[in-house]
Amino acid sequence: MVRRLRCMLVIVAMVLAAVGCGRRPERLPEGVTVPALRGKQGSAGRVVGLAKGRDEAFVPPAAAELDRLVWIDRPVKDGLAVLREELAAGEAGDERALAAPNDSPAANGRILAAIARLPDAGEADSEATLVRHLRTDPLSLNPIMRATPAEFEVVGLTEFRLFSFDRRLEPFATAETVASWQSSADGLIDRVVLRDDLVWSDGQPITARDVAFSYAVIMDDDLPVPSVRDGTDQLRAVEAYDERTVVFFHREPLATNVWNLNFPVIPRHVHDGVWRDDPLFSASDSTGLRVCGGPYRVVEWRRGERVVLRRRDEWSTVDGAAVRDIPTFREIEFRIIEDSDAAFAALQAGTIDEMLLAPEQWRMAGGTGNGRWTPVAAPEWTVAFFAWNIDTPLFADRRVRRAMTYAFDHGWMLRELFSGLYDPATGPFHEGSWAAPRKRQAAAQQDLQRAQQLLDDAGWVDTDNDGIRDRDLDGHPLPFEFTMLVADQPLRIRTCERLRDDLARIGVRMHLQVVDQATLVDRTQTRRFDAWHGSRGAAADPDATERHWTTGGAVNVVGYSNPLVDALYDAGRREFDRTKRGEKYGRIQEHLWEDQPFTWLYWRNGLYGFSRDLRGIVFSPRGPYTYSPGTRSLWRPPR
Repeated sequence: MVRRLRCMLVIVAMVLAAVGCGRRPERLPEGVTVPALRGKQGSAGRVVGLAKGRDEAFVPPAAAELDRLVWIDRPVKDGLAVLREELAAGEAGDERALAAPNDSPAANGRILAAIARLPDAGEADSEATLVRHLRTDPLSLNPIMRATPAEFEVVGLTEFRLFSFDRRLEPFATAETVASWQSSADGLIDRVVLRDDLVWSDGQPITARDVAFSYAVIMDDDLPVPSVRDGTDQLRAVEAYDERTVVFFHREPLATNVWNLNFPVIPRHVHDGVWRDDPLFSASDSTGLRVCGGPYRVVEWRRGERVVLRRRDEWSTVDGAAVRDIPTFREIEFRIIEDSDAAFAALQAGTIDEMLLAPEQWRMAGGTGNGRWTPVAAPEWTVAFFAWNIDTPLFADRRVRRAMTYAFDHGWMLRELFSGLYDPATGPFHEGSWAAPRKRQAAAQQDLQRAQQLLDDAGWVDTDNDGIRDRDLDGHPLPFEFTMLVADQPLRIRTCERLRDDLARIGVRMHLQVVDQATLVDRTQTRRFDAWHGSRGAAADPDATERHWTTGGAVNVVGYSNPLVDALYDAGRREFDRTKRGEKYGRIQEHLWEDQPFTWLYWRNGLYGFSRDLRGIVFSPRGPYTYSPGTRSLWRPPR
């Protein structure tokens, strides 16, 4: 069964997707110098890295000046219509596939085709409720404050947005909210005209001034959430020219400029003049965001239990006229169940409609579920890792971090813990991505002898024969002893326990601290940790990982710094040829593999259970939800 599943995942990956151990000597990209990387002008090179922050001295051109520019039309798409065309061009699914066990790659493919089917007119139950599983409670439901996966899942249905991307991670302006999108021929300006039938949930019109106001709030130093500025801070200015026209000004023409346009938008009439009194927007989170602009609104939020969203009639109907498709579900309930076994029991009982399965739950299903639900698998670009805080004396030396990787029994984890259902990871870019190294990197293997030699070379030896390595720090012995943070999830805890046992064999003492998700997010974002075990989902564009790996990056929580990596990210965003861009990101991954700021562990393939009558389920590298149309394509027939 496991071998068959691995085969089916490879097949699906080929449909969805459109390094050796050593590293060759690397040079800075042409025209770049090390002084430039430090923010100084080198004698022969330009300054690398982008100027960030709002340009207060910038004076926006008059509308007439903009009209004289040469403009290029950019794609405005309905994600659901695009998906419908793609599915219509393929082989139609057969409902009989759902009655057979999912016991082979072919069977899995047939089930994927069957559950992907979109409804004919009038076929979906417009009064149905979808009950989704959330493993953790959101911390905030304000788009500006979103940070955790749970928040992205919920807020993605309530927020107003101008841009999105399809299941191949290609960006576009959404036809639901945008009338036109143009870029200037020089790549320095984007002009967006909003539709004239957009209203907030309180009935007030959504305008270009809301977009410009949101940018101003995000860039204000009084907003204590710097991560929301990531990307947005590369914009020079955002200006509303009238109620419908908003113009984005860039500092430079870059291949990545499009991704900087998609920042959260909040209603100006609600927050203008008052948000500084509550800069964390906590008051509006007592019952959910008061005013929202997406297809759903929050009607109930019981912390630790559920979040209930209800369809907004004014989203699809304005002044009595139908202006957008009616969302297929009247309500979407997110059931918060932290315990994986309890969630699995809820799936079995039919009280939730979907969940991401752990490997042992997949095995228990035996390819059939219990008649109420169907197991299905697809590749998903979510990578798990151990993260090492380089700012501590324990992990500042690259040799030590590499020793951690060699000490761990990767084979046991993949074989015994995950039953071969997950694939080994060697960096932030999945091998199915155009950003991955062209030469496949060899996965890490346990090598205790090499781990010990690396620690010896780095000066960590047992000088007092107490069984724990140590080294001198300012005249005092520092034992190699640290704490690993991990969320309260059984498989992650077992992974850390194995690392603890492996490290004990080479004279390193590791303590394990199990914390809730909120504490884990706080401790890691504020860099109050020695090491932590976690995971990250795929970025829509590889440049988005710049925030993790460039010197001073917004969420570079491990303190990693490599001038070559900084320069490659800078060169990547300036290159418009995707093949050439991919080469640069591939070299970034090679550097990261050599430096090991993370010990990359595995790619978590998507093993899901869905209610037997749920349809419109289509996967992307980010899973079945967080792309366009995502949840919007799901539906069920009348029961």
